[in-house]
Amino acid sequence: MTLREAGCELCNLSVPVAWAGDKFSVIVVDDASYPGFCRVIWHDHVREMSDLSREDRLLVNEAVFLVEEAVREVMQPLKVNVASLGNVVPHLHWHIIPRYADDAHFPAPVWTQAVRETPSDILAARRALAEQLGAAIARRFN
Repeated sequence: MTLREAGCELCNLSVPVAWAGDKFSVIVVDDASYPGFCRVIWHDHVREMSDLSREDRLLVNEAVFLVEEAVREVMQPLKVNVASLGNVVPHLHWHIIPRYADDAHFPAPVWTQAVRETPSDILAARRALAEQLGAAIARRFN
């Protein structure tokens, strides 16, 4: 049973979903600075990995790996960052972020202060690639 709460931003996402299952969904985040940024979001309100059964931990880890593979295939990044922070929202979720030497924060995490501006033509080319990402993700889960 999936728990939904009115005030929870991850329960009430109004973004296209690349893939959705009974236990989690995968979205491609609309982030102007980081095209190809994805999230794997566990549906139920669970704060820690250790709160999941062993089977569910394996399931969600495999999902993160599959999304990372899709990001690498489509976006061709220098590096992929995978992070699970979730200090505010009561959902386990993972950020899968393609990184490039010319991105605004490289080599620091994307949540730090920017050190440069990525040229707009490069971001536009990456946004064009990111349009293919939802389909690449769905293929891995179907």
